[in-house]
Amino acid sequence: MRSPVGLYSSSNSAPGTVTDFLDLLNPQPGHRVLEIGTGTGWTAALLSHLVGAQYVTSMEIDGALAALAEKNLRDAGVHPYVVVGDGATGCPERAPFDRVHVTCGVHTVPYAWVEQTRPGGVIVLPYDPGFVAGHAVRLTIRPDGTAAGRFDGFAEYMMMRSQRIVACAEQGPSHETRTRVDPRMITQAPPGAALAMSALTGLHIGSHQETDRLLTWVSDPGVPARWALIIYVPDADDHEVHQVGDRPLWDEVVNAYLQWMAWGEPDRDRFGMTVTPNGQRIWLDAPQRPIG
Repeated sequence: MRSPVGLYSSSNSAPGTVTDFLDLLNPQPGHRVLEIGTGTGWTAALLSHLVGAQYVTSMEIDGALAALAEKNLRDAGVHPYVVVGDGATGCPERAPFDRVHVTCGVHTVPYAWVEQTRPGGVIVLPYDPGFVAGHAVRLTIRPDGTAAGRFDGFAEYMMMRSQRIVACAEQGPSHETRTRVDPRMITQAPPGAALAMSALTGLHIGSHQETDRLLTWVSDPGVPARWALIIYVPDADDHEVHQVGDRPLWDEVVNAYLQWMAWGEPDRDRFGMTVTPNGQRIWLDAPQRPIG
Protein backbone atom coordinates (compact mmCIF):
# COMPACT_ATOMS: atom_id res chain seq x y z
CA MET A 1 0.00 0.00 0.00
CA ARG A 2 1.24 3.55 -0.84
CA SER A 3 0.95 6.61 1.33
CA PRO A 4 -0.49 9.85 -0.14
CA VAL A 5 3.03 11.08 -0.99
CA GLY A 6 3.75 7.95 -3.01
CA LEU A 7 5.86 6.02 -0.51
CA TYR A 8 5.03 2.42 0.29
CA SER A 9 3.61 2.24 3.81
CA SER A 10 2.64 -1.43 4.22
CA SER A 11 3.52 -4.81 2.79
CA ASN A 12 2.54 -8.35 3.71
CA SER A 13 5.57 -9.97 5.35
CA ALA A 14 7.19 -13.05 3.81
CA PRO A 15 5.72 -16.21 5.38
CA GLY A 16 9.13 -17.52 6.41
CA THR A 17 9.94 -14.27 8.20
CA VAL A 18 6.58 -14.33 10.00
CA THR A 19 7.11 -17.86 11.27
CA ASP A 20 10.65 -17.02 12.41
CA PHE A 21 9.33 -14.09 14.43
CA LEU A 22 6.48 -16.13 15.90
CA ASP A 23 8.99 -18.79 16.95
CA LEU A 24 11.00 -16.10 18.75
CA LEU A 25 7.82 -14.70 20.31
CA ASN A 26 6.68 -18.14 21.52
CA PRO A 27 3.05 -17.13 22.23
CA GLN A 28 1.05 -19.58 24.30
CA PRO A 29 -2.73 -20.03 24.67
CA GLY A 30 -4.13 -17.27 26.87
CA HIS A 31 -1.20 -14.91 26.40
CA ARG A 32 -2.26 -11.31 25.89
CA VAL A 33 -0.51 -10.12 22.73
CA LEU A 34 -0.01 -6.63 21.34
CA GLU A 35 0.75 -6.55 17.64
CA ILE A 36 2.26 -3.39 16.17
CA GLY A 37 1.25 -3.13 12.51
CA THR A 38 -1.91 -4.98 11.49
CA GLY A 39 -1.31 -4.74 7.74
CA THR A 40 -3.58 -7.20 5.94
CA GLY A 41 -4.53 -8.88 9.22
CA TRP A 42 -2.80 -12.16 8.33
CA THR A 43 -0.43 -12.23 11.32
CA ALA A 44 -3.23 -11.11 13.65
CA ALA A 45 -5.18 -14.14 12.44
CA LEU A 46 -2.23 -16.43 13.16
CA LEU A 47 -1.85 -14.95 16.64
CA SER A 48 -5.57 -15.39 17.22
CA HIS A 49 -5.22 -19.07 16.36
CA LEU A 50 -2.26 -19.44 18.73
CA VAL A 51 -3.49 -17.57 21.81
CA GLY A 52 -7.20 -16.93 21.25
CA ALA A 53 -8.63 -13.94 19.37
CA GLN A 54 -9.95 -12.30 22.54
CA TYR A 55 -6.36 -11.92 23.77
CA VAL A 56 -4.99 -10.22 20.63
CA THR A 57 -4.74 -6.44 20.25
CA SER A 58 -3.52 -5.31 16.85
CA MET A 59 -2.61 -1.67 16.11
CA GLU A 60 -2.59 -0.07 12.66
CA ILE A 61 -1.81 3.58 11.99
CA ASP A 62 -3.62 3.64 8.63
CA GLY A 63 -7.39 3.74 9.09
CA ALA A 64 -8.20 2.46 5.61
CA LEU A 65 -5.80 -0.44 6.01
CA ALA A 66 -7.20 -1.25 9.45
CA ALA A 67 -10.72 -1.40 7.99
CA LEU A 68 -9.53 -3.77 5.24
CA ALA A 69 -7.77 -5.94 7.82
CA GLU A 70 -10.92 -6.14 9.96
CA LYS A 71 -12.89 -7.31 6.92
CA ASN A 72 -10.25 -9.93 6.12
CA LEU A 73 -10.35 -11.13 9.72
CA ARG A 74 -14.14 -11.31 9.78
CA ASP A 75 -14.07 -13.28 6.56
CA ALA A 76 -11.61 -15.68 8.19
CA GLY A 77 -13.91 -16.04 11.18
CA VAL A 78 -11.60 -14.50 13.79
CA HIS A 79 -12.21 -11.33 15.76
CA PRO A 80 -9.16 -9.83 17.48
CA TYR A 81 -9.31 -6.26 18.78
CA VAL A 82 -8.08 -3.93 16.02
CA VAL A 83 -7.35 -0.33 16.98
CA VAL A 84 -6.30 2.58 14.76
CA GLY A 85 -3.40 4.47 16.28
CA ASP A 86 0.33 5.03 16.43
CA GLY A 87 1.90 1.78 17.55
CA ALA A 88 4.77 3.67 19.20
CA THR A 89 2.40 4.61 22.04
CA GLY A 90 1.20 1.07 22.58
CA CYS A 91 -2.31 0.42 23.83
CA PRO A 92 -2.38 1.12 27.60
CA GLU A 93 -6.10 0.47 27.95
CA ARG A 94 -5.54 -3.17 26.92
CA ALA A 95 -2.31 -3.67 28.91
CA PRO A 96 -0.59 -5.48 30.49
CA PHE A 97 0.62 -7.76 27.72
CA ASP A 98 2.57 -11.00 27.80
CA ARG A 99 3.93 -10.62 24.29
CA VAL A 100 4.54 -7.70 21.90
CA HIS A 101 4.94 -8.60 18.23
CA VAL A 102 6.31 -5.79 16.05
CA THR A 103 5.90 -5.96 12.26
CA CYS A 104 7.66 -2.72 11.31
CA GLY A 105 11.29 -1.67 11.55
CA VAL A 106 12.39 0.57 14.42
CA HIS A 107 15.71 2.16 15.27
CA THR A 108 14.51 3.34 18.69
CA VAL A 109 12.45 0.99 20.85
CA PRO A 110 9.51 2.92 22.38
CA TYR A 111 9.64 2.52 26.14
CA ALA A 112 5.83 2.35 26.14
CA TRP A 113 6.15 -1.24 24.90
CA VAL A 114 8.29 -2.14 27.90
CA GLU A 115 5.97 -0.36 30.34
CA GLN A 116 2.94 -2.20 29.00
CA THR A 117 4.48 -5.69 29.17
CA ARG A 118 4.51 -7.88 32.27
CA PRO A 119 7.81 -8.87 33.92
CA GLY A 120 8.97 -11.99 32.12
CA GLY A 121 7.07 -10.95 29.00
CA VAL A 122 8.70 -10.81 25.58
CA ILE A 123 9.01 -8.21 22.82
CA VAL A 124 10.18 -9.32 19.37
CA LEU A 125 11.01 -6.60 16.87
CA PRO A 126 12.97 -5.80 13.70
CA TYR A 127 15.79 -3.44 14.72
CA ASP A 128 16.89 -1.27 11.80
CA PRO A 129 19.58 1.29 12.69
CA GLY A 130 19.92 2.42 9.07
CA PHE A 131 23.29 0.72 8.66
CA VAL A 132 23.72 -2.11 6.10
CA ALA A 133 21.07 -4.52 7.47
CA GLY A 134 18.19 -5.04 9.88
CA HIS A 135 18.25 -7.47 12.80
CA ALA A 136 15.67 -9.44 14.76
CA VAL A 137 15.93 -8.92 18.52
CA ARG A 138 14.10 -10.68 21.37
CA LEU A 139 13.77 -8.62 24.54
CA THR A 140 12.66 -9.98 27.91
CA ILE A 141 11.06 -7.64 30.46
CA ARG A 142 12.75 -7.49 33.85
CA PRO A 143 11.08 -6.72 37.20
CA ASP A 144 12.98 -3.40 37.38
CA GLY A 145 11.13 -2.05 34.32
CA THR A 146 13.95 -2.61 31.82
CA ALA A 147 14.19 -5.03 28.89
CA ALA A 148 17.19 -6.87 27.49
CA GLY A 149 17.95 -9.55 24.93
CA ARG A 150 20.15 -10.70 22.10
CA PHE A 151 19.96 -10.26 18.36
CA ASP A 152 18.79 -13.29 16.44
CA GLY A 153 18.95 -13.32 12.68
CA PHE A 154 18.19 -11.02 9.78
CA ALA A 155 15.05 -8.87 9.65
CA GLU A 156 14.20 -6.33 6.96
CA TYR A 157 10.85 -4.59 7.44
CA MET A 158 9.33 -1.30 6.35
CA MET A 159 10.08 1.33 8.96
CA MET A 160 7.54 2.57 11.46
CA ARG A 161 6.17 5.79 9.98
CA SER A 162 7.32 7.97 12.88
CA GLN A 163 10.86 6.55 12.60
CA ARG A 164 11.43 6.60 8.87
CA ILE A 165 15.00 7.38 7.90
CA VAL A 166 14.91 10.32 5.51
CA ALA A 167 17.87 10.90 3.24
CA CYS A 168 19.12 14.46 3.37
CA ALA A 169 21.89 16.23 1.50
CA GLU A 170 22.01 19.73 2.93
CA GLN A 171 25.05 21.65 1.79
CA GLY A 172 27.74 22.97 4.09
CA PRO A 173 31.53 23.28 4.22
CA SER A 174 33.00 20.49 2.12
CA HIS A 175 36.33 19.04 1.09
CA GLU A 176 37.66 16.19 -1.00
CA THR A 177 39.94 13.42 0.23
CA ARG A 178 40.94 9.96 -0.93
CA THR A 179 40.64 6.61 0.83
CA ARG A 180 42.49 3.35 0.23
CA VAL A 181 39.73 1.45 1.98
CA ASP A 182 37.40 -0.43 -0.37
CA PRO A 183 33.88 0.82 0.49
CA ARG A 184 32.51 -2.63 -0.26
CA MET A 185 34.23 -3.83 2.92
CA ILE A 186 31.73 -1.64 4.78
CA THR A 187 28.59 -2.00 2.65
CA GLN A 188 28.96 -5.80 2.50
CA ALA A 189 30.06 -6.17 6.11
CA PRO A 190 28.87 -9.17 8.17
CA PRO A 191 25.90 -8.53 10.47
CA GLY A 192 28.09 -8.36 13.57
CA ALA A 193 30.26 -5.70 11.99
CA ALA A 194 27.19 -3.73 10.90
CA LEU A 195 25.82 -3.75 14.46
CA ALA A 196 29.17 -2.67 15.87
CA MET A 197 29.66 0.15 13.36
CA SER A 198 26.14 1.43 13.90
CA ALA A 199 26.44 1.37 17.69
CA LEU A 200 29.90 2.93 17.76
CA THR A 201 29.11 5.78 15.36
CA GLY A 202 25.33 6.37 15.42
CA LEU A 203 25.55 7.00 11.68
CA HIS A 204 23.43 5.85 8.73
CA ILE A 205 24.85 4.31 5.57
CA GLY A 206 23.54 3.34 2.15
CA SER A 207 24.86 2.43 -1.28
CA HIS A 208 23.85 2.41 -4.91
CA GLN A 209 25.49 0.36 -7.66
CA GLU A 210 25.84 2.14 -10.99
CA THR A 211 27.19 0.65 -14.20
CA ASP A 212 30.81 1.58 -13.62
CA ARG A 213 30.98 2.63 -9.97
CA LEU A 214 29.55 2.11 -6.49
CA LEU A 215 28.24 5.12 -4.59
CA THR A 216 28.29 4.86 -0.79
CA TRP A 217 26.94 7.61 1.43
CA VAL A 218 27.24 8.10 5.17
CA SER A 219 25.04 10.55 7.05
CA ASP A 220 24.66 11.94 10.55
CA PRO A 221 20.94 11.61 11.43
CA GLY A 222 21.20 14.42 13.97
CA VAL A 223 22.87 16.97 11.68
CA PRO A 224 21.61 16.97 8.04
CA ALA A 225 24.57 19.09 6.91
CA ARG A 226 26.99 16.29 7.82
CA TRP A 227 27.35 13.60 5.18
CA ALA A 228 29.93 11.92 3.00
CA LEU A 229 29.90 10.32 -0.43
CA ILE A 230 32.50 7.69 -1.30
CA ILE A 231 32.87 6.76 -4.96
CA TYR A 232 34.30 3.32 -5.67
CA VAL A 233 35.72 2.67 -9.14
CA PRO A 234 36.93 -0.85 -10.01
CA ASP A 235 40.72 -1.37 -10.19
CA ALA A 236 41.46 2.04 -8.65
CA ASP A 237 44.21 2.28 -6.02
CA ASP A 238 42.14 4.67 -3.94
CA HIS A 239 38.69 6.23 -4.01
CA GLU A 240 37.20 9.71 -3.81
CA VAL A 241 35.61 10.88 -0.56
CA HIS A 242 33.39 13.95 -0.75
CA GLN A 243 32.94 15.11 2.84
CA VAL A 244 30.35 17.73 3.86
CA GLY A 245 30.42 19.16 7.38
CA ASP A 246 32.90 19.13 10.22
CA ARG A 247 32.64 15.46 11.27
CA PRO A 248 34.95 12.89 9.59
CA LEU A 249 32.16 10.39 8.98
CA TRP A 250 34.00 7.98 6.72
CA ASP A 251 37.02 7.81 9.04
CA GLU A 252 34.71 7.04 11.98
CA VAL A 253 33.03 4.21 10.09
CA VAL A 254 36.37 2.68 9.08
CA ASN A 255 37.71 2.95 12.62
CA ALA A 256 34.57 1.28 13.96
CA TYR A 257 35.05 -1.59 11.52
CA LEU A 258 38.65 -2.00 12.66
CA GLN A 259 37.46 -2.00 16.27
CA TRP A 260 35.07 -4.83 15.44
CA MET A 261 38.03 -6.74 13.95
CA ALA A 262 40.08 -6.07 17.09
CA TRP A 263 37.28 -7.64 19.17
CA GLY A 264 37.76 -10.85 17.18
CA GLU A 265 35.05 -10.25 14.56
CA PRO A 266 32.10 -11.26 16.79
CA ASP A 267 28.97 -12.54 15.08
CA ARG A 268 25.54 -10.94 15.44
CA ASP A 269 24.40 -13.34 18.17
CA ARG A 270 27.07 -12.01 20.55
CA PHE A 271 25.43 -8.59 20.53
CA GLY A 272 22.37 -7.55 22.48
CA MET A 273 20.27 -4.57 23.53
CA THR A 274 19.03 -3.13 26.80
CA VAL A 275 16.08 -0.71 26.91
CA THR A 276 15.48 1.53 29.94
CA PRO A 277 13.36 4.64 30.59
CA ASN A 278 16.46 6.65 29.61
CA GLY A 279 16.98 5.01 26.22
CA GLN A 280 18.65 1.96 24.73
CA ARG A 281 22.18 0.61 24.56
CA ILE A 282 23.86 -2.03 22.41
CA TRP A 283 26.24 -4.41 24.17
CA LEU A 284 28.72 -7.15 23.33
CA ASP A 285 28.44 -10.50 25.15
CA ALA A 286 26.76 -9.06 28.26
CA PRO A 287 24.75 -5.97 29.29
CA GLN A 288 27.69 -5.00 31.47
CA ARG A 289 29.76 -4.44 28.32
CA PRO A 290 27.97 -1.64 26.45
CA ILE A 291 29.48 -0.24 23.28
CA GLY A 292 29.02 3.12 21.64
